[in-house]
Amino acid sequence: MKKTNRNVVVFYGSQTGTAEEFANRLAKDAHRYGMKGMATDPEEYDMSELSRLKEIPNSMAVFCMATYGEGDPTDNAQEFYDWMQGTDDDLEGVNFAVFGLGNKTYEHFNATGKYTDKRFAELGGKRVFDLGLGDDDSNLEEDFISWKEQFWPAVCEFFGVEATGEESSIRQFELVVHNDINMNQVYTGEMGRLKSFQTQKPPFDSKNLFLAPVTVNRKLNRGGNRHLMHIELDVMDSKIRYDAGDHVAVYPTNDAAVVSRIGERLGVDLDTVISLKNLDEESNKKHPFPCPSTYRTALTHYLDINNTPRKNVLYELSQYTSDPQEQENMRKMASASPEGKALYQSWVLDSERNILLLPQLQARYYSIASSNKVHPTSIHICAVVIEYTTKTGRVYKGVATNWLKNKEVTENGHKHTVPMYVRRSQFRLPFKPSNPVIMTGPGTGIAPFVGFIQERAWQKEQGKDVGETILYFGCRHKNEDFLYQQELEEFERAGVLTQLNVAFSRDQEHKIYVQHLLKKNKEQLWKLIHSNNAHIYVCGDARNMARDVHTAFYEIAEEVGGLTHTQAVDYFKKLMTKGRYLQDVWS
Repeated sequence: MKKTNRNVVVFYGSQTGTAEEFANRLAKDAHRYGMKGMATDPEEYDMSELSRLKEIPNSMAVFCMATYGEGDPTDNAQEFYDWMQGTDDDLEGVNFAVFGLGNKTYEHFNATGKYTDKRFAELGGKRVFDLGLGDDDSNLEEDFISWKEQFWPAVCEFFGVEATGEESSIRQFELVVHNDINMNQVYTGEMGRLKSFQTQKPPFDSKNLFLAPVTVNRKLNRGGNRHLMHIELDVMDSKIRYDAGDHVAVYPTNDAAVVSRIGERLGVDLDTVISLKNLDEESNKKHPFPCPSTYRTALTHYLDINNTPRKNVLYELSQYTSDPQEQENMRKMASASPEGKALYQSWVLDSERNILLLPQLQARYYSIASSNKVHPTSIHICAVVIEYTTKTGRVYKGVATNWLKNKEVTENGHKHTVPMYVRRSQFRLPFKPSNPVIMTGPGTGIAPFVGFIQERAWQKEQGKDVGETILYFGCRHKNEDFLYQQELEEFERAGVLTQLNVAFSRDQEHKIYVQHLLKKNKEQLWKLIHSNNAHIYVCGDARNMARDVHTAFYEIAEEVGGLTHTQAVDYFKKLMTKGRYLQDVWS
């Protein structure tokens, strides 16, 4: 920073790329206030050097921190988080600010951002501006813009500087076309090492993906208009290890027909080899995606061509717009005004428009539907194909699920492959098999429990004392989408599954969901939880199901255990802290 005269460093903890994008926007904004910024991955730096930031006059560290899973830091922020927990460095004289990215439907809303803000203050850092809390359940970007609009005036006041009035430079990357290049030097979809798809070497992670052959791809539901599927990936030669409850990250590719349409629209030869080079030579990120690559590879493997554009992109595009009315509309949508927000909501979000100024295509995470004790060389996925018609009549297809659906196993022996790695999770069976388990997972939320039940069966075979294993599953119709019905009923007959409770929500006039069945068995459940040390697991939709299940457990504690509502909330909070109430939920 000293060498390059920078005084603002913006660290990001990012799982899907949004926090990284916000960090880049803040770093670019800095020059409008006579400051010089850089956006940085904490994984690439020794954070114990942070206390030296005070050696640079008018300096500050800003943190854009996303919370992942059940209050966890993102993968790239894990070491930084561990450092914060263990350090006693004196950060007096270090100026800081934090913007958290979270989702209110989750129990531990913005836990990582809140902890970063609190910890830096405890270590003596000086808070330049209040903690910002973005909520992805409403509009994360609007929360960020509102925070940013107050953040910079506070920075000006804190450091005694003024806005220069300069707009931030739009062009971040320069396009270089390679007319004469050895194709062995060109990326073809790899995330890290060039040619890593041709010569596969463990260990496999987010920068070095394993190409797992698809050995099974079968439809799970017998009827209805949805497509639910069970997929098996062969990891025999990978040295990949997993536990029941972990997640498998898969890297999908975009639809080839859509990629071709984009090429036509832009009037480019998709097989032209290009590089995008960062105009900021001191940046540690030289390219936005692996370069050199062809337009086709970039649009197929690296860029999210289905994403709706963020407001800053609309603002940047407006500067190239020749039509004054279009320009005014784009600037309006990029603003924080009520009229602009409404226009952005209807024209961009509701219509699900996408754009060619593109964010990076991200990994998709699926709860593993198998146990490594029973299937040590394969990883199973249970997923529903996403496809629906938007308000403007366009058919929207989920990138990853439609891509997976097409990975059919052919009779000629050719096997499709899936680039993947395993992400560890805290969603684990009890250490002692004798502890009872209560699992609640409607729809594809059944996935980790298939692995859990397989593991309990294996433990039983090993002669271990296995506690009660109770499942609450929900689907629409018994004859259509009772997933894994045969396997589950087999486990019940064998005495592995002590109780199989299934809510068929639409098989009768009034809807019945898993939470209704929980309430029906309240006495038994309270005894298992309160007296027998049972572990509770919930998997599936965070917005409605997980909340409703939560409420059902509160009511059970109140009705059977005689607790007040406040005591019930506190009771289950303590279970969460002890790791006896675990959730694997998504919004």
